[in-house]
Order: sequence, then structure tokens, then C-alpha cells
Amino acid sequence: MSLTMFAAFWAVSVLFVITPGADWAYAISAGINGRRVLPAVAGMLSGHIVATLIVAAGVGSVIAGAPGVLTSLTIAGAGYLFWLGLGMLRHPSAPMMVQDEDAGSRLKWALKGFCISGLNPKVFLLFVALLPQFTDGHSLWPLPLQMTALGLVHVVSCGVVYLLVGFGSGKVLQSRPRAAHNVSRISGGMMMIIAVLLMAEQFY
Repeated sequence: MSLTMFAAFWAVSVLFVITPGADWAYAISAGINGRRVLPAVAGMLSGHIVATLIVAAGVGSVIAGAPGVLTSLTIAGAGYLFWLGLGMLRHPSAPMMVQDEDAGSRLKWALKGFCISGLNPKVFLLFVALLPQFTDGHSLWPLPLQMTALGLVHVVSCGVVYLLVGFGSGKVLQSRPRAAHNVSRISGGMMMIIAVLLMAEQFY
């Protein structure tokens, strides 16, 4: 594959990454909670990596072409996002200067992050729609390897943006408890809206 192809895909990928969504909302929530950005982002990136490998293996196309499977995945993902957003609305995060070192708590943030990206059908559809468009059938690289490489480019872009959003929100809101509560509620509301829109798409 040529560097031009990678650059073109990266440009398109960044446009999707910088668009606020459930991932941004979760990164902001993790930032407000102090030392939770790294496990939260790691969890979300793990979900993207799994999606990349599934699409590269050809399973993504099967999922996209199976309405029943895709609908089930969408409902599960939407339900989880709604539940998570409702929790953020009812119990908004407060800035924490000192965090405990509870490994289970960090694992919980990572698992939530994985579910947010791993249960999001739009991640699969994005890869199914984009990755094949930027592959080269005449390249020495096998198509699955090309799609995996492109997917990892997207994952790196996600990692950079999510970390900036997470740590940035933590720094800005650390000394502003009221603002942090409001931002946490807005983030929770965003998740619930996205969940409702995902559900609505299944019936219209």
C-alpha cells in the first residue's frame, strides 16, 4: 500500500474521530473522575481493535448483511448507552483531585469503554464502508492485512483525540465542581440521545 492511500484514509478517519459522540462523552466523564482517562480510553480502543479484526476477517460484511444480527447488536448497544447516560444524569461526576488505586474500579472503566465501542454497530458499519474503499487489490499486502493496518491508523487517531478530550476536560474542570457536574449531565444526555436515535433507526 502507498503512503498516499494511508494519508487519504487518515484524513477521512480524523473527520469521524473529531465529531463528538458517545466516546467523547465517556472520555469527558473519565477526565472529570481523575485517573480514569487511561483505562477508559484503553477500553474504547480495544473495542475498535476488535471491530477492525472482525471486519478484516470478513465477518463485518456478514454482520452488515444480516439485518437480524445487526438489529440485535444495535438494540444491545443503544440499551447500554442509555443506561450509562441515565447513570451520568442521576449521579453526575465530581472532580477528584486524589483517586484511590482500586484496580477493580479501573477495570470497570475499561470494560465500560470496551462496551461503548464494541457494542456500537456504527463502528462496524464505518469500517465495512470505509476500509475496502482504501485497499489496493494489486498490492503485495493481502487485503485483510491492508484493512487491519488502516484500522490501526484509525485506532491511533481515536487514541490521540480521546486522550486530549479526557485529560483536557479534567484539567479545565478540576477546580470547577459546578461546571463539572453540568458537563457530566450534558455528556449523559448526549449518550441517551444517541441511544434513542440508534433505536429510532431500527423502526423507520
